[in-house]
Formats: sequence, structure tokens, C-alpha cells
Amino acid sequence: MSSPVSTIRNLGPASDASFARAGIHSAEQLRDMGADAAYAQLMAHGTKPHFIGYYALVMGLQGRPWNDCQGAEKDALRAKFDTLKAARSPDSKKGRSKLEAALDEIGVIERKA
Repeated sequence: MSSPVSTIRNLGPASDASFARAGIHSAEQLRDMGADAAYAQLMAHGTKPHFIGYYALVMGLQGRPWNDCQGAEKDALRAKFDTLKAARSPDSKKGRSKLEAALDEIGVIERKA
């Protein structure tokens, strides 16, 4: 028998719907995937990246309150989140930064294929 995603600490009924849209239908499936893979799948299915949502998920999977994350641990999670977010960026797939993409857009640098 599977449990709803919302049975994980920090996740509520809205999380059930968001994760279901991303193909994650149970707390067990979410735990098996882990926070990074699950959050990447959420973003791939239209969820806008939000750091608090990410670290609330990480903390919840550890059975901790969402606001328990502080200091160096929070900084490390921020770096992981930024990496996950950057991997979803269309420009990152072209091997360029957001700055390079903006400069390309206004014609300052040569367009990368």
C-alpha cells in the first residue's frame, strides 16, 4: 500500500497534486528517488524553482521541520539547488551562462549553436 506524498513532513495536499503532475504518486516513490531527483522532475514538469520548497522537501525527507536548516548546511543546500536550477535552464544546455545568453540576445557576442 502506498502513502500520499503529503504524509512526508513539510508537504501538504498541494504537494500531492504537484508531485502527481510530475509522475510521483507516493511518499515511498519520492523517498526512493531522493530530494534532488524528485525536485528536478518537478521542475521538468512545470514547477517553478523555489529554494524554500526545495529545502523544505530535503528537511521533510529527513523528518525535520522545514526551518531547521541553517548556516553551512543551508549554504550547501543552496548550492545544490542552484545546480539543479541551472541544469533546467535552456541556456545551460547550450553551454553558456545567463550573462552570455543576454549578451547574445543584444548582439554583443556571437551566437552559439
